[in-house]
Amino acid sequence: MPESAGEGPAGRAPLSRERVLRGAVAVADASGIGALTMRSLASELGVKPMSLYHYVAGKDEILDGIVDLVFSEIELPASGGDWRSQMRLRANSARHALRRHPWAIGLMESRAHPGPATLRHHDATLGTLRAAGFSVAMTAHAYALLDSYIYGFALQEAALPFNAETVTESTQAFMQQVAGEYPYLTEIATEHILRPGYDFGDEFEVGLTVILDALSRSIPGDRSQSGLTIGRGADPSRPAI
Repeated sequence: MPESAGEGPAGRAPLSRERVLRGAVAVADASGIGALTMRSLASELGVKPMSLYHYVAGKDEILDGIVDLVFSEIELPASGGDWRSQMRLRANSARHALRRHPWAIGLMESRAHPGPATLRHHDATLGTLRAAGFSVAMTAHAYALLDSYIYGFALQEAALPFNAETVTESTQAFMQQVAGEYPYLTEIATEHILRPGYDFGDEFEVGLTVILDALSRSIPGDRSQSGLTIGRGADPSRPAI
């Protein structure tokens, strides 16, 4: 029989807000965010659905909470270190967190009531960029660009119909279907994707390096900043930011 609020059978921790949220993450990880309901969560925890309302007001609060849990898994950048290394650390940590919880990709920036881990994460990232010498405006641009890349890559990676283990088989099957019709697809497949050791995930570092290199040129005093005009037109009278 399901336990009542605050009760727990032998070997199971008593019900708490933390346990409710961890249970919600487990449901979403296993079956997707669409499967997360108060009833499915109660079943996961072995409690009556009404017991959950002692700890959360409803599904919106649960979504706020589980998004905050995902943010808590991402490494916080440190403003005292090299900003490029810190942004790379954050980006890779975020990508791995989203691989563990792909349901979170579309939710990370959607909550109207962000939790403490979310706010701490954003503040630390902004602080690292500001300490590196980015202007306030460029800090906002850099943050938006990095997050667009991280979330976009995570979304693409989650949607791929193959993984590192099956990419060769999938690509070979695809090439048999379109052989001779698409020369550039054939070229990229045979000379890149089908080479030993190929992993689509390696593309993440390539793109991230391009972004960090470009952003570094917007820091005042950087000798290489002359050509970067993010957010500006070609008007030479308007300074690059």
